[in-house]
Amino acid sequence: MNVEELHERLRAINEAKGYYFNRDHDLTMRLLAALLKNRERYGYMCCPCRLAKEDARADRDIICPCRYREPDVREFGSCYCKLYVSREWNEGLLPDVPVPERRPEELC
Repeated sequence: MNVEELHERLRAINEAKGYYFNRDHDLTMRLLAALLKNRERYGYMCCPCRLAKEDARADRDIICPCRYREPDVREFGSCYCKLYVSREWNEGLLPDVPVPERRPEELC
């Protein structure tokens, strides 16, 4: 699967759930490419913005979409790495602010 195919597949699945890709298409494609690279490395698509332990069970909370996406988008309009955002965030109705790390330190 290439980046464009991943983009289309994930777009269809996630937009139906109310999650959208970042309006910055270049950023989105770089993050999707990093997800594919992580799948090559580890066998699963873990968040490209976090360090993987190379163990799917230990990393299950950061397999994209990560466990933190929903609360991040609900509270800030975007997830930690800004791949997934709300419609309002994409329309500029919400500020683009840094999303704090929600992952507990003991899992990092």
